[in-house]
Amino acid sequence: MNIKNVLLGKPLKNNELAHEKLSKLWGLPILASDAVSSVAYAIEEILLVLIPFASVAAFHFVPYVVIPILLLLLILVFSYSQIIDHYPQGGGAYAVAKENVGNRAALLTAAALIIDYIMTVAVSISSSTAALVSAFPAFHDHKVLISLVCVFIITLINLRGAREASKIFGLPTYIFIFSMASLIIVGFFKIVTGTLHPIEYQAGVFPKETLQGIGVLFLLKAFSSGCSAMSGIEAVSDSVPSFKNPATRNAKLILCTLAGIIIFIFGGISLLAVNLKVGIVHGHTVLSQLSSAVFGHTFMFYVIQVFTSLILILAANTAYNGLPQLLYILAHDGYVPRQFSSRGTKLSFSNGIVFIYIVSSLLIIGFGSDTHKMVPLYSVGVFISFTVAQFSMFLKWRKIKEKNWQYKCWINGVGAIVTLVVSVIVFSTKFTDGAWLLGIAIPFLMFLMYFINKHYTFVAEQLKLDIFHPYDKVSSTQCIVLVHDINKPFLKAINYANSISNNITALHICRHPEHAEALRKEWEELKIPCKLKIIETPYRDIIKPMDDYLWEREKALKPGENISVITIKFVIDHWYDNILHNQTTYFISHNLSKHKNISTIVLPFHYDLRNVERH
Repeated sequence: MNIKNVLLGKPLKNNELAHEKLSKLWGLPILASDAVSSVAYAIEEILLVLIPFASVAAFHFVPYVVIPILLLLLILVFSYSQIIDHYPQGGGAYAVAKENVGNRAALLTAAALIIDYIMTVAVSISSSTAALVSAFPAFHDHKVLISLVCVFIITLINLRGAREASKIFGLPTYIFIFSMASLIIVGFFKIVTGTLHPIEYQAGVFPKETLQGIGVLFLLKAFSSGCSAMSGIEAVSDSVPSFKNPATRNAKLILCTLAGIIIFIFGGISLLAVNLKVGIVHGHTVLSQLSSAVFGHTFMFYVIQVFTSLILILAANTAYNGLPQLLYILAHDGYVPRQFSSRGTKLSFSNGIVFIYIVSSLLIIGFGSDTHKMVPLYSVGVFISFTVAQFSMFLKWRKIKEKNWQYKCWINGVGAIVTLVVSVIVFSTKFTDGAWLLGIAIPFLMFLMYFINKHYTFVAEQLKLDIFHPYDKVSSTQCIVLVHDINKPFLKAINYANSISNNITALHICRHPEHAEALRKEWEELKIPCKLKIIETPYRDIIKPMDDYLWEREKALKPGENISVITIKFVIDHWYDNILHNQTTYFISHNLSKHKNISTIVLPFHYDLRNVERH
């Protein structure tokens, strides 16, 4: 049984790719889950900034933070709907920046988005684990392990294909949206009827000594923390080719639906938190406290906790769709390894999916699966891409001047200014909390992508053929057969050499003179019809003497001539046989790759273990 087929399912044919496209029904939970799930921690991040400085008075300032976030969300939704219209091939902010600003801006956007998508997985999974341990505190000491298991599961499901992933993850998203709507509606109904009151805490939750008023700096810091609610908007424009036709229309519909859901849920949860005056309690998320206050520890409380945990896993799934698509486009442009442009057996960009799994797992381990430690690295990248996208669209309208281009210019111009200000605010307010790492990571990624592109450009120049001029009169290739003993593998090698060349040399690197003498004597007795070359060396290393000999032979080659070096590789019966065989063959093959006009031929030799056992 093929283990790969068991884990991933049967391979799909190339013509089945259309069936893997996302419909409107299942595209929403796959690509909108990141932004929808942000309500699980965005309001908590705002309160984490405000409460320590203003105690209970902090709830008075929450609307001044939430309303600007929602207005900015509307601007971004308008902008990305225009990007979807004009760039249906996908790529989002990267594509629009490359066309309208230039490669440097495109690389900046790509680097920021790569970091943001990776952080989306790490933050979402860690937040999911936090929601789970809020309901089941006994698991608190196993947060990292739980998070790593979740990342593995979501990776495995995505490797099974987009259609299967959408079916598995779609239902929990809709249940989460329904449960959030129930929480908001029931909560406000109880507030209006007077049956729900502010939560009472023991002393210490709200500090006694507070500032007289919250300054602009603290409001801006709270605003920057709450902006994590807008993550995931970019993913829809990145993944337009992943939708069924009409792909552009379906993507825009999902983007607008997403905006409506976020406004309702994020706005409603924020108002509930203000009315119930929810504090920050270690081990209990704001959402778990709200659901406990509204529903008590009933069935609905556990439904909300479980599906909050699941939706946060699904938020990671947004990155599993957006980033591989972005890496595919970058690979085609030569900025990342071309392996990212290949689809796997299930027609998904499996290399990009595995890349997300490895890097996000390392981040979870490094940060101890702590959401609050990772959030400072989270929303900076996405706002850089927002800013570049807005400015790029502003330049595009000025260039093409299509119908109503003036008001579109105004919207994207204002959006560019606002998102630039937010980017500066987010980076500066989170700088000491860890955002300074982005000042290193983003330039490093830009340089790395530039270096990869430069390398691919150089190789392309080396491969370019201006004039096709084959050598039509070239003498037979020279063959060198590596020999240690005269045995069955050597016989196979010499027979193969005779089939391709009439200029054969058997090469033996001698570490033991007595063995070389015995080999020479046997050679003469058998009258083997080719030259035997023995090179004596006083050292244990055989690679360098062989290499020196080959360099001399290579220098004597005429134009169009080449040398084939033949060596034997044992075809093993068990994986552990590699420990006993083929080590020298590997090092010889690796070393010969440095030669320009020398080809390595590795002949397989099958030994029958059953015959050995019978004897």
